[in-house]
Parts: sequence; structure tokens; C-alpha cells
Amino acid sequence: MLFEAEAGVLNGVHAAAELSGYSGDGYVTGFDDDEDSLTVFVEAPEDGLYDMWVGYSSPGGDKYTMLSLDDRQAAEIRLAASGTFTEAYAGKWLLRTGRNEVLISRNWGWYNMDYIKIRKARKRPEHRVERRLVNPDATPETVELFNFLADQYGKHILSGQQTLLDSLKLLHKYGKEPAITGFDLMEYSPSMAEYGTKPDEVSDILMWHNRGGIVTLAWHWNAPTGLLNTPDQPWYRGFYAEASTFDVEQALADPESENYRLLLRDIDAIAVPLKQLQDLRIPILWRPLHEAEGGWFWWGAKGPEPAKQLYRLLYDRLTNVHGLNNLIWIWNSEDPAWYPGDDVVDIVSIDSYPKPGDYSPISHRYENLVQLVQDRKLAAMTENGPIPDPDLLVKTETHWSWFCTWNGDFINDGIQNSEDHIRHVLNHEYVLTLDEVKELRS
Repeated sequence: MLFEAEAGVLNGVHAAAELSGYSGDGYVTGFDDDEDSLTVFVEAPEDGLYDMWVGYSSPGGDKYTMLSLDDRQAAEIRLAASGTFTEAYAGKWLLRTGRNEVLISRNWGWYNMDYIKIRKARKRPEHRVERRLVNPDATPETVELFNFLADQYGKHILSGQQTLLDSLKLLHKYGKEPAITGFDLMEYSPSMAEYGTKPDEVSDILMWHNRGGIVTLAWHWNAPTGLLNTPDQPWYRGFYAEASTFDVEQALADPESENYRLLLRDIDAIAVPLKQLQDLRIPILWRPLHEAEGGWFWWGAKGPEPAKQLYRLLYDRLTNVHGLNNLIWIWNSEDPAWYPGDDVVDIVSIDSYPKPGDYSPISHRYENLVQLVQDRKLAAMTENGPIPDPDLLVKTETHWSWFCTWNGDFINDGIQNSEDHIRHVLNHEYVLTLDEVKELRS
């Protein structure tokens, strides 16, 4: 079922017909001011779950638009660069019989909107996740953790929280602890150690592990060299591309270069705490080179090929040189152009930061991940601001393996996530907290 954009309510935008290839009598353009919007009236034949697409063109490059439905659901949709009219998948939406008002807000703007299309969603078939880690020598504890996640996939979502401090705050305030706590090896980066950092993340991880919790680890990898170290870009922001002159593409192109040697030095340095964790028999949900496709970190600043090459170098050196067998390898992008390969990825993931208080299921990005790996690997929301509403996750069959709310204001300010919403999430039957995970794994 197709619903034309030009038949909707136009606010600050206008209908046009100069371009060719559109559907109906034209398309809507002029999304160039913040207040510009378009409301499309979508007629659903019955209550239920529907797949939705937007027809568009975006001749000026990749753009994003925002869809919202009667304040019930919202989604930021990527419109890939296209000089001709094409479609973008917008996820699964709960529609009511009769008229549903879908608001299309400017967001990035500078695109042309042609139509909205819906189709009654089919019931999701059983997942086909392969119960085999990419490292055949994975430790028994690591295999057990992966199998537990696979057992729960589609039945429950595991709760997660970044930093041990904020996980313990949840216990104090709500009487519930998350199943997963996120940690970071940032301060183990050699270019940070040169400035005197004294990380103690391993001790915190051991404390959490001894409580029965699951550990996920990221690495805000401070650039190996070339830190600007200016008032605007101090040394401790060296993981940002704008804070150093380090060129990952150039370094990888010459294995005999000093910068390539520094990459290996850093990987060898990070292997030390990972080996300590392996000796403690602690399995790790390991997510290196996160958010590479955003380009804001140096490891993604030169595009997909260097990022994939660096990820594979990390996998090879940590696994085959350092013998680290306690890592479950997570890739953090839904874009096929950035995917490093099935042979080095156990779990696929995205990070999600919708506007404060938006508890939508982010189903379109989940479906992108499912398609990326043909439903053969788990899909996780490895960072989030607002926590998806468990009721919507169930109704839309959006089966994230876990979520992991970022620390600070994202969990504490009452705006990103209200106290009532956090309480609703932690006590929901679909959401596993630490006490429930310990019982299930005992």
C-alpha cells in the first residue's frame, strides 16, 4: 500500500515535479529549515504490525530524516545518497485500523520525499543463529556465555549499564542490577600511559564478575602518536580523529613503517589486561573499533577498508599471537560496506542515541543487522541513550540480545530516561537483570 507524500499536510515544504522517476503526481521537497515537516496519512486495513518504507531521492549525499507516529514510535532513517528515486526501509510499526499520521521531520534535510509504503509484517521465523564462535579455541567459560546469550535470544533482552559505578547506583535506587556492565580499556593505551594514567579497570571487572555479572569491554584507543595536545584537543581526547594527526590508512599501507610498529605496540599493550582477565577465567564481550563508520574516531576516519583491515589485524594478533581465547568478538556497524567478515565476528551491533525520552524499539536498525548476517549471528544494542520500551520490543519482534545504557546523564538525569521508565524496564518480564541471570546460569 502506497501513500503519496504530495497528498499529505505540508509545513514549510512544497510539492514539485521537476525530477523524473517519482510515484504519483510528484514529490515533496524543500526540507531546509528546522521546522519543516510533512504529515502523511497512512490508512491501515487492520490493527497490527507493519513493515514501512519511505520513497525518496537524495542527490546531495547521505542524509537522515525523522519519522514519528502519533507520539507512539519514532525512528531516524538513513537516506543513502541517490540521484534517482529509491526506497529506504523504516522498520516495523504498530498501526491502528484506519488513519495513522506519520510525521516526517527535517532532521538533516535536503532530500526529496516521494511516498510511504506499508506491508503487513509476517511473523518472524525462529532465529538461525550459529552456535559457533569464530575462535575454535575459545575457553569453556566463553563458550558457556555465548550459548547462554543464544538461548535467551528472542525470549529476553539482557539489561546493561556502562560503568560499575552507575550499575551499583541502579541497585541502590531501584533494587535491581543490570545483567551486563560495560568497561573501557581507554587508559591502557600507551599514548595515555605516557601522561601518567594508572588504570585499575581489571580490578573493577573482577569485582563485577564476582557478583555474577557479565562483562562487555570497549577500547577508546588513544591514537598511537600524533596527539595535538592543545587546549582544544588535549591528549586524553586522542581517540578522536580531530585530536591527532595519526593516519591509519597510511600506517597500515606500510608494515615496515614506524606507525605500523606503533599499532602493534598498542595491541600488544592492550593484550596485557585482556590476558589478566583470561587468567581469571572471565569471558569478555569484546567490542573494539566501535562506531567506526561515524568517522569521528581515528580508526574510522579513512573509510571502511582501513577500519576493516585494522579490525582483522586486531583479531589475528590478539588471538593467534597472544592466545586470547576469552573474547567474544563484536562488530559495531550495520553498513555492509564496513563489515569485516563472518570469520572474525561473533555478534553484530549498533549504538543508538535517539532524542531524550524516545523509547522506540529501533526496529529498522535491528532488521539491518539481521539482513547483514542473514540472521546467523546475534544482534545487540551495545550503547544507548534512551532504553527501548520492552513492550514495544515484544510487539515489534525486535530481538536485541542486550542493551547497555551509557553512563552519566543518560541514566541519571531523568530526561534521557525517566525514573518511571527505568523502573518499568528493570521490572519487566522480558528484561533480564543480574539476579535473574544468576539464577538461569546456576
